Amino acid sequence: MLLPCWKRVAPVLAAVTLLGSGCTKSAEIPAAPAPKAAPAPTPAPTPAASPVAAAPSADPSQVLTGIPGMDFSALPPAARRELATVFTDEFCYCGCPHALGACLKQHTGCKHAKRMARLSARLVSEGGPASEVIVTLSKYYTSFREPRTALKVDPRMCQGDANAPVTVTEFSDFECPFCGKARPILEGFARKHPTQVRFCFLPFPLSIHPNAVPAAQAVLWARDQGKFWQMHDALFGQQENLKPEALPALAKSVGLDGDKLAAVLKTEKYKDEIEGFRSQGRMAAITGTPAVFFNGRAYDLGYQEGLLEHSMEDEVEWRANNNAWAAD
Repeated sequence: MLLPCWKRVAPVLAAVTLLGSGCTKSAEIPAAPAPKAAPAPTPAPTPAASPVAAAPSADPSQVLTGIPGMDFSALPPAARRELATVFTDEFCYCGCPHALGACLKQHTGCKHAKRMARLSARLVSEGGPASEVIVTLSKYYTSFREPRTALKVDPRMCQGDANAPVTVTEFSDFECPFCGKARPILEGFARKHPTQVRFCFLPFPLSIHPNAVPAAQAVLWARDQGKFWQMHDALFGQQENLKPEALPALAKSVGLDGDKLAAVLKTEKYKDEIEGFRSQGRMAAITGTPAVFFNGRAYDLGYQEGLLEHSMEDEVEWRANNNAWAAD
């Protein structure tokens, strides 16, 4: 799993197969008490008539079988046990009075239950215990109803259709190794869905990285020369050597005047703009990098393509139904 440069709490996916948090627990952000994960909302009492929802224990052979169109037999035994517990203890986000497992069997027309089941199976397959998966699910689905953050992006620092229904915004630091790992996954995801996803980059240099600010200056200068993405890629390709004196050579490698960049780096030309990006990040309550938002909604599932696509599909549905889930 992939973690970010920060002190973020990432319950289940703090270790997504490549990325889940970021520059974690590395003093990337001034020390502060780690936020406690919000407890899952207390569901309404389950009707006694629902035997699966009321089961005191989760027997995979009973809970995970007999579900129309779904087969979880490929999961390892330990993951099946955890998934059975999730199906027994967590309620479907469609709002019906059933635990997820009962909804899958009794409310067979519910498309939301099937999507939630697939997401749950993916999370337990990553090794997440049921208790953490339930917290992650609750946090994820609750995030759709929470206030969105209005993020100001620069079109020159975006890829994809400006009219796409989903804008994915990433706060990133060129010296953050987790940002470097997340980059190809996020960009590949955006390229795979050009009509549905617009991907925008916002620099968020962390104070613990001594060369993060000069690198941010360099990419903003390159943007003004019409070569933002070329310089962006060059900087990530040289993450271990971003000292100011090395940046002019990178500029030359993408066809820009290195001497002019060297002169800019001696000034504070982009100081206010960089601070503006940082202010946006602080207003969005980010605690490290990479930090990703889907239409202003904080995203915290992890950086696997399947998880990104799952959230994209949810976001498209949510937006198409005027900030609500589509009726079953």
